[in-house]
Amino acid sequence: MNFDIKTEQLGNDAYVISLAGEVDLYTAPEFKQQLLEVIGQGGKQVVVDFSNTTFIDSTTLGVLVGGVKRLRTNEGQLSLVCSDRNITKIFEITGLDRVFTIYPTRDEAVSNVKSADQPPA
Repeated sequence: MNFDIKTEQLGNDAYVISLAGEVDLYTAPEFKQQLLEVIGQGGKQVVVDFSNTTFIDSTTLGVLVGGVKRLRTNEGQLSLVCSDRNITKIFEITGLDRVFTIYPTRDEAVSNVKSADQPPA
């Protein structure tokens, strides 16, 4: 298995895009297309799950930055799930750990998205 992508809708405007394998120059365009599709469908709370990802490169970072820019114009948010130390280190080195909220587990990310989805009491 080199690369796999799955998208799941959680709520009206909440989605999880799960990536598996290597997300690089060759597979990032597919990820970008999926991300733009989700945003185009009205996605505002988007979680990108890197739990089963073994490698990312600068192309992947570019797709994420482009996605967060599009979401911010719609008052949306892009969160990441990543427990792989090698991958989280890439976000830290590039300073992108300050741009994205990075959760260690999918459950944590999803529960934060759902709470953001609820109107304040």
